[in-house]
Order: sequence, then structure tokens, then C-alpha cells
Amino acid sequence: MGRCCFYTAGTLSLLLLVTSVTLLVARVFQKAVDQTIEKNMVLRNGTEVFDSWEKPPLPVYTQFYFFNVTNPEEILRGEIPILEEVGPYTYRELRNKANIQFGENGTTISAVSNKAYVFERNQSVGDPNVDLIRTINIPLLTVVELAQLPLLKKIIEAMLKTYQQKLFVTHSVHELLWGYKDEILSLVHIFQPDIAPNFGLFYGKNGTNDGDYVFLTGEDSYLNFTKIVEWNGKTSLDWWTTHECNMINGTDGDSFHPLITKDEVLYVFPSDFCSVEGLPAFRYKVPAEILANTSENAGFCIPEGNCMDSGVLNVSVCKNGAPIIMSFPHFYQADEKFVSAIKGMRPNKEEHETFVDINPLTGIILRAAKRFQINTYVKKLDDFVETGDIRTMVFPVMYLNESVVIDKETASRLKSVTNTTLIVTNIPYIIMALGVFLGLIFTWLAARRMKEHPSYDPNQTYLLPELVVFLTEQQVLECETESPSDEASEKKPATPFQVPEGPWRPSHQTSAITKGIVFDSQSSPLIFY
Repeated sequence: MGRCCFYTAGTLSLLLLVTSVTLLVARVFQKAVDQTIEKNMVLRNGTEVFDSWEKPPLPVYTQFYFFNVTNPEEILRGEIPILEEVGPYTYRELRNKANIQFGENGTTISAVSNKAYVFERNQSVGDPNVDLIRTINIPLLTVVELAQLPLLKKIIEAMLKTYQQKLFVTHSVHELLWGYKDEILSLVHIFQPDIAPNFGLFYGKNGTNDGDYVFLTGEDSYLNFTKIVEWNGKTSLDWWTTHECNMINGTDGDSFHPLITKDEVLYVFPSDFCSVEGLPAFRYKVPAEILANTSENAGFCIPEGNCMDSGVLNVSVCKNGAPIIMSFPHFYQADEKFVSAIKGMRPNKEEHETFVDINPLTGIILRAAKRFQINTYVKKLDDFVETGDIRTMVFPVMYLNESVVIDKETASRLKSVTNTTLIVTNIPYIIMALGVFLGLIFTWLAARRMKEHPSYDPNQTYLLPELVVFLTEQQVLECETESPSDEASEKKPATPFQVPEGPWRPSHQTSAITKGIVFDSQSSPLIFY
């Protein structure tokens, strides 16, 4: 029984260790998990993946912060603006995909992304319909930009004199966000119908969609899951000056493909930013280089070659000519000159960095925050007294924080999936641990046998008495004894169950049975196996 356990433990230990190493090297279970995920992470009608894509279950909140101008008269005299941050005004986003149609081969799907905002009073500092904000007059600046065209210059100058427009205006938070009718824009609309008579920072974006999308379903490759290939009938943009900058890359930011690697670069196409963002790192975040004044970003310079300093992006080309400049909140990661030009800017990573935490196994967003700031470009214009002696600068208007955190129900389901996956992929380690355990048993049994059968000692007899008698009777062993008489050649046979004192040597009749007995050079037995 003991010998059986001894050899069984050793054999199984070796077998399990070899098996576990083979499974680890071949990544058998990891590949099985990956293939299962790749197969299921596809947009197919009626699946849980499709339902989550059509109606995202995670609650998304957008917080709006405004910069209230405290010294408008001094600014017109050329002094530094002093701004006061007011907010947040928090809205919950209601999102869903509509007008969904699958392509013929199932690899593409078209849809529009509807979005509506519902005010959350208990998460806000005040009432957006009541609270007033003094800010720069963006419609005026837009019209002044249009006045650079010779045909409109005289008309616009007459309009400004008639309506006595000022560079700084006061409106409610609701008006600044969702729109109000502007007198001068209404007149310009008569001559240029593409200029809306209403102005709002998010005018036309509440209860609407931002265009028609064509997505890849992931049927051909999991890497293409929800990737955008077309927007508003275009496979590329036409705003910028290089092909690379006009490319439509990545997803809409609501989802990402599964099995994300640590060094992978993710791309997001945000239509409101009019550009493409790369998000490197395991906590994926927008690096400073995305708005840096570099050769890679030269295609975003409008007009061509007219690049602004690092940290800001001129998006007027896709904002109907309005001199809108985008940046991160409080000019985070921007050139110091933008921060020092305004009193009240306090950039910091914790509050102003854009990031997204993604579960690398499934591509599901766990937590994210998209933060950007809307600014306008201002400078003194001699032909328009409304600009006074204002300094040339990028003037902050407001910024937003669009955030999402996974809810408990979704987190619980995701945890169940990841735990199951963890168990499956760790099976080789479990096998290895069992092999090590049996190896320890094998080592213990070996030590025990060594203790029961210690090393050879010439003063000790190793064979059991009964075994010696048996072997003697079978004439396998002979005992040489010394007689006190002179007849030295006589041998005294051993009686049954009485062990002669030896010494022992193999009999001349030794057969195969003696192969288990080891003798030293003096024909003394060492041990029997």
C-alpha cells in the first residue's frame, strides 16, 4: 500500500506539472475565452449586446460651468479679464439609437444617436431659468467675422449702429445653453440663410441627433465592433487641410471593442469637437499632444499654416463661422500664456482631465469623464468701436463635464462574467498547484522510506530474520561461521527461525531472486529492495 501511494504520488505530480506548463504555454483556456468573447461581442438584433448599444443602460450626466465676467468696463479699457466660475448646472442625458437598419451582409448597421437633456435640480447650484450670466457676445463676434467680407461690411456696420450691440451681454443659463433669438443674427439670416437667427451654445442639440452614422457590427472582426465608417453620408470630413485630420476614426465613445491591450491606442470620433481623439494608456485619457502645436496637428490649422499655440483648437470652420476655440477646462495642458491672460483660471488634473476607464475584457465603460471648454477669439478692431481696446486673447465662456459611472446592477453582471473567466483561465495554475501538492506528498513519502531504511552500517543487520531464514533454506544465501574446533571447513546450517550471526554471502546457487539483494565487496548484505 505504501509503495503504491509512493509511486502514484510521484507519477501524478510529474504528469500534472507537465500538463499545466503545456496549457500555459499554449494558452489553451485563454484562447477559448477570447474566442467566446469575440463570437458574442457582435451587434445582432435580439442580443443583450445589441440592446445595450441601442439603449445604453448607464446614466450619463452633463455638468455645465459658466465664467461670469466681473469687470466688463475694465476689459474694454485693455485690462485683464476677471472671471468667476458659476456651476454646476447638471442635466441627465437620455440616449438611444433610432432608425436602425442592418446592412445586407450583417457587417454594417446605420442609425442616428438621439440625445435629450433633463435638468437635475438637486445636483445643481441654482435654477437655469433664473440665474443670469454676463458673458461675451458671441453673435456679435460672429457677425464681425462675417464683416471681413467686403459685400457685408457696410451692411453689418449699419446694423451694429442701429441695434447698439455691446461686447458683453447678460442672459439666463437656459438661454445661453439652449438658445435665444438674437436681433442681429435675425437680420444676417435674411442675407445668409445658413446663419441661424437663434444662438445658443447647444442650440439644436436637445431632443435631436447629431447626424446619420454607419457603424461596423464586429461580424467580420471583433476589432471593428461599433467602429464608425460613415457620418452624414461621408467617409471623411472636409473641414481640415490634410487627409489624416479629415479621417473618421474610432467609435462614438459609447462603447469599445473587447480584449483591449494595455498599449493599444483607442480612437473616438466626437462630432461636437469636429475632430478625432486618440486615447492611449490603460486608463485611457486624452494626452497633451492631442492639442499640441506639432507637425502631426498641422492639418487642424485654419487657415492653413495659421496654427495657434498648444492647448487650443480653432473649430470655427464647423461652427458656421463663429470664432469658437476649444480647449480643456481652465486651459488645462495648454500654453501658460492662455492661463495668465485670464484671472480665475486654475487648471488641475483631478477636475479637468478627460479620461475613460474600460474593462479590457469586454470593452465596457466603467467610468468616464469628457471635459472640454468653449472659448472665443477676441481682438481689437478699429472699424468696430464695440471691441474698445480689448486685448487679443482666447476668452473662456463655459466648460462641461460629461460623466458616467457604471451602476451596481451592470457592475454585478460584469463581475460575474469576469470571475467566471478568471476561474477558467486559471485552470492551468490550479492543475499546477495540485501537481506541487502531490509532489510534496511524494517528497514526504520518500523521506519516510529513507528514515525506515537508513544508509548502510556494517555493524547492523538489514534483513528481517524470517526473510534470512527463508533465503537460507532456499540455498540463496549461505552463512559462514567459525567453529571453535580445528575442523574449519565444516559449516553449521541455520535452524528455522534462528538467524545465524553471519557474515552472509550469495550462494553458488544464487538465481534471479538475489538481484534484489546488494552486497558490498566483503559479501555483506546492504539492503533488500
